[in-house]
Amino acid sequence: MPFKDRREAGKVLARALLEFRGKNVVVLGMPRGGVVVAIEVAEALGTLLDIVVTRKIGAPGEPEFALGAITQEGDVIVDRQAAESVGATAAYLQEEARRKKSEVKERMRSLRGDMPYPTLEKKTVIIVDDGMATGNSMRAAVQSVRKRGPKEVVVAVPVAPQEAVSGLSREGTRVVCLEQPRFFFAIGEFYKNFEQVEDSKVRELLESEWKRRGLKAA
Repeated sequence: MPFKDRREAGKVLARALLEFRGKNVVVLGMPRGGVVVAIEVAEALGTLLDIVVTRKIGAPGEPEFALGAITQEGDVIVDRQAAESVGATAAYLQEEARRKKSEVKERMRSLRGDMPYPTLEKKTVIIVDDGMATGNSMRAAVQSVRKRGPKEVVVAVPVAPQEAVSGLSREGTRVVCLEQPRFFFAIGEFYKNFEQVEDSKVRELLESEWKRRGLKAA
């Protein structure tokens, strides 16, 4: 059953996460589309919202097919099996990793400015996206968050293929996923409205959150 849009998906996802309401929780959305889903989750749980930024390393000629990802701290995660399957060379992966590291830094600067990052230590961190395909970008987000000493990391998405969910689960990450279709081609096919989310929209949502917390955007 397709979701009407990301807002609706967020509302439904939030209902599956109500056990976390009233607890020491931080919700982190993955820009861009994941932030629209995450704002609904954060509001329902009564907790703060922020972002975690990663950049996927796409396959040669197929940038949406993730061979790996860059974490917020610049660490590189590569799916060697996937890279070999599409003939991605070591030189290609190295160059893409260098370029994506730069993009992560720029994305953080453009979306958050100099706003202090929330403390995640000893908290339950729920990472939200509008869906997962390979799971590599989410894997990078989880690795990034774990470096900040949380009590627990939970991944929450409206839709993802079974392989992506089971892959993260085997690595010790709890995954809350509403739909795990047997046949999966693209995240957008599970939304009636899957229009592109602009950086300006993400910034607007973040500034609204900072205002609610009494913080001043840089």
